[in-house]
Order: sequence, then C-alpha cells, then structure tokens
Amino acid sequence: MSGELLDWRTKGFWQPDPVPTGDFLAARPGLFDGAFTWPLLVARKSAMEHNVRAMADFCAAHGLAFAPHAKTHMAPSLLRAQLAAGAWALTAATASQVLALRNLGATRVVVAGQLLDRRVLEWLAREREAGFEVIFQVDSVVGVRAAAGLPLPVLVELGHPGGRTGCRSQDELLAVAAAVEADPALRLAGVAGYEGTQPDAEGVSGFLDDLRAAVHALSRAGLLGPEVLVATGGSAWFDLVAARLGAGARWPVGHRVTTVLRSGAYLSHDEGFYRERTPFNRVAGELRPALTLWAQVLSAPEPGLAILGAGKRDVSFDEGLPIPRDGRLTVTKVNDHHLFLADPGGLLRPGDLVELGISHPCTAFDKWRAIPVVDDDGTVTDVLRTHF
Repeated sequence: MSGELLDWRTKGFWQPDPVPTGDFLAARPGLFDGAFTWPLLVARKSAMEHNVRAMADFCAAHGLAFAPHAKTHMAPSLLRAQLAAGAWALTAATASQVLALRNLGATRVVVAGQLLDRRVLEWLAREREAGFEVIFQVDSVVGVRAAAGLPLPVLVELGHPGGRTGCRSQDELLAVAAAVEADPALRLAGVAGYEGTQPDAEGVSGFLDDLRAAVHALSRAGLLGPEVLVATGGSAWFDLVAARLGAGARWPVGHRVTTVLRSGAYLSHDEGFYRERTPFNRVAGELRPALTLWAQVLSAPEPGLAILGAGKRDVSFDEGLPIPRDGRLTVTKVNDHHLFLADPGGLLRPGDLVELGISHPCTAFDKWRAIPVVDDDGTVTDVLRTHF
C-alpha cells in the first residue's frame, strides 16, 4: 500500500505530480498545508481507535462473537484493526465483497444474504479447501438448490412480514432447513436474521425471541448439529441482541450456540442517524463520530445563503443531510456538486472552509477511494484505501 500512488486520480489530494503513499505520509502533511483540495472526507484516528475498542469490549462482556460488516468501509487497514481487536469473522453483503475480502486476506466471512450464482458457489467450495470459510444464508428451497451438492455451511434465515429477506414463518424456515439437511453435501450451521427492519424496541425484542425460538424448533426437529451459529445485529439494536441472545440466553440442551453480531457503522459512527439510534444512548458505553467533510464556500450570493463546493458525489444524504460543526449554520439542500447552507448571521465568505459531520457512514465511505486519517492535531498519519 505504501507504494500505491497518489495522483490526479485521487479525489481530494492535490498531487499534480504522482507521489507514493509512503513518501506522502513520511512528509507528515497537515490537513491545511496545501496537500489537499476541497471537498475532502477526513477520518479521525483517535475516534476510530476508540470505537474499535468500545465494540470489542461490548462483545466480550456479553458473550458475543463479532463479525463486523465490511460493507461499511471496505478499507483494508480498518479490517485489520477490527480483526486485531478480536473479530471472529467479517461480514459481507455481496459476492463481489466476498471476493474482495478474500483478496484482502480474510479467512472467514459471513454473508448476510442468499448467494444464487452457481459460479460463485463453486468458487466458494474450491476456496474452502484452501482454508477460506464462507457461511451464507438461505431463505428458500430455490436458494438451497442453487448450492446443491457443494460442501458449504449455510444459515437458514428468519424474516418477518414487511421486512426484507428471510422466511416469513417458523414452518417455512423448518421446510428450508429440511431441504438443507436432505442435501448430502450442504451443512446447516444455524440461523440468521436482521432485526433492524422492526419499527421499535418492542418489535426488535419480539423478533429476537422468534429467532431464539427458531433454534429450539430446529433442535426439536433434529436438524442441528452440536455447534450452532446465530447471526444477527446491526448498529442500532445490539444492546437488545446482547440481552436476548447473548450470555445467559436459554438455548436447547446438547448444542453449543455462538451468537454472532454483525454491526458495521459503529466504527466511524456519525453525527446524525446513528448518533440518535446507537444503543450507547441506552446502555453504558460511547461511540465517537470519526468522519467529517471539509468543503469550501464557493459563493455567498444573497443574505443568509452560502453555497459550498460539495454535493451528492461527496457526502451521504440518504439518512439525513450533513451537519455543520458550527451550530449557527444549517444545510438545507444538496445538489450534485453544490451544497446549500443557511447562514443567517452572514458569517461566511467565498474561500472559507466549513467542517460538516455526516449522517449514515455506509454511504459516505463509498464515495471516496482514498481518505486521509488525521491525528487530533490535524497531522495526516495514514490514507484509507476503500475497495467498493
């Protein structure tokens, strides 16, 4: 990575003459010393390090195996940090992400969804022989048939009416599990589900109870082996996952159950969507926002209005607009390359820089292929490379 070039293709880095990343970092550039141009997404090192430790500690305290969702950032250095902190596996959403994680050195991946492409599944079977373990979900007999005859572990997925994927009833889940059991090569590794599509804490708790009940039903049907995985959890309700499925949960006798938490957005957190929804608003703990977007004022064309040179290609906007760090300012609208800022005090002039917090990190990282990492004093210490 240190030899990878920073050049005209690297958005936000002002490098008319190509420079290897290692040489760039050796100069210890500052955020405002001319090495960058605007807009620029920046990651704060101390916040990310804190968040990695906070979630690792939470999982250890509640008896959860952690498989952080790599789709949030797809950055090798952050994946290494999560694994070094004790992550049991990484989670992926798509076959392409699985392939990327394999090439980035992952050895165990949980796929939070169904894989239906036979070419992909045959590749997984071959890679398994080389020590690469992938566990994916099925929620239909069609999904089971897609993987028929391949020595792969699968999780049957429970959903709920109005939710996303997953069997809509326990009977349907048992039928899919029976289809897995009937295949001579496939192995039923456990159950999976996603609680985040429930509307509130009561709905989440009920769904997690249904997930636990599904494990008991599969056990009574003789469809589970001695080792069972239960994979669930996003970044909004992991406290309830711990309470309902963590240490102390009642599982059927004769099985060793491992509950796998798959949160992803926690690593960078945010100042909008997840700030409002983090479980650490309800239980002890803290996550810190790590991402900010710096943008330049292009124009102040009328009283109370400033236009920033940043837009939908630069910052997330699907779960709330960016949040200015200066509370006297408000973002009102985002175009492709322009951001409208209410400035009632007339504080801003063309050329000024504005720091914006983000809402929803999963659609912030994917807009940048290189993201400078800064110390608290603004010195750039690393460059995150993302692989979406």
